[in-house]
Amino acid sequence: MRRYVLALMLCLAMTEASGDDTIRARDLGIPFDGTPGPLNAITDVAGVEVGYTTLIEGEGELVIGKGPIRTGVTALLPRGRANPAPVFAARFTMNGAGEMTGSHVIDEFGGFFGPVLLTNTVSVGDVHTAALEWMLKRRPESMAHLPVVAETWDGGVNDMYGRHVKTAHVFAALDGARGGPIAEGNVGGGTGMVVHGFKGGTGTSSRRVGPYTVGVLVQANHGLPWRLTIAGVPVGQTLNPDRTNHFENAGTKDSSIIAIVATDAPLLPVQLKRLAKRPAMGVARIGGVAETGSGEIFLAFSTANGSPGRNGEVLTLEAISDAAGYTLDYLYEGVIQATEEAIVNAMIAAETIVGADGRTVERIDHEQLQALLRDAERLNDDS
Repeated sequence: MRRYVLALMLCLAMTEASGDDTIRARDLGIPFDGTPGPLNAITDVAGVEVGYTTLIEGEGELVIGKGPIRTGVTALLPRGRANPAPVFAARFTMNGAGEMTGSHVIDEFGGFFGPVLLTNTVSVGDVHTAALEWMLKRRPESMAHLPVVAETWDGGVNDMYGRHVKTAHVFAALDGARGGPIAEGNVGGGTGMVVHGFKGGTGTSSRRVGPYTVGVLVQANHGLPWRLTIAGVPVGQTLNPDRTNHFENAGTKDSSIIAIVATDAPLLPVQLKRLAKRPAMGVARIGGVAETGSGEIFLAFSTANGSPGRNGEVLTLEAISDAAGYTLDYLYEGVIQATEEAIVNAMIAAETIVGADGRTVERIDHEQLQALLRDAERLNDDS
């Protein structure tokens, strides 16, 4: 039976990347600033591919090593599986109660060489080892083998200490990564995550900025219910926090958000460092304050240069010119807007989840949310 379940989970990993049927915030009439790309996803940046393995198994009492399992892994390939070239990159930590491997190399060399993977807190080491094995098998010619792995905490609904994310799951997410529409909500590393007391998880959005695109993917697991703000309306002050059935310790101790920013704008690491700071403002728009126990960790990379660190001409905006500053300002704005929308997309796409010891985290009520926004004259409502 377990072999059957594992095979089923791996099949899901290969197919669930598509987000064609996902309900998104704009489908409900929630307004956002800026112009998204065609997919309104990080995959609007050409070459970026995303894959998931989602693990949902068992129910009832928590037994470490047995379950219930509510977790997974998200894989992001900046140039796709076919192109192992490194990318210029930078990262920013708004609050550091979390982990992102490879941070020192990113700081020192202004780039990274491997895929990016998102999972739960305890599975970072297992996922890193598996990703390294994948790189050695799939990319033996790579300049270096150093995956980036980041995490958020899903121990409220998941048997996290059972370390259920295995090598086969990481391989499936990486081998199943693709461009195009991607799933959101209870998928991949976001399967067991909570946002402002409601079910959260994986979300994405993008913005067109002149000739360039910026895309954001979040693994959202942060915030407190009464701080939730959507489209500028403090909906969390009206929605009854008790209705979320969020477990008692799902506040500051357990909250974090990882944001991955991709762009095709030709930016150098010092410019990407500035871009990597901007998701913090998108988090704040939703009501996030980076609580003491929270990990707000952001990574930005550019696909514009074919192979930074090797040879050939390096394309870049002229960092000290007036035109570059003007362009960067609008890229900043695009990242802020896309981060805000990605978080809301994660909440809207998510489904209520019942996890370990029967703990339940409900998704936000779509109709009630629409009613609050309509009353505030902040709903794009055709009805």
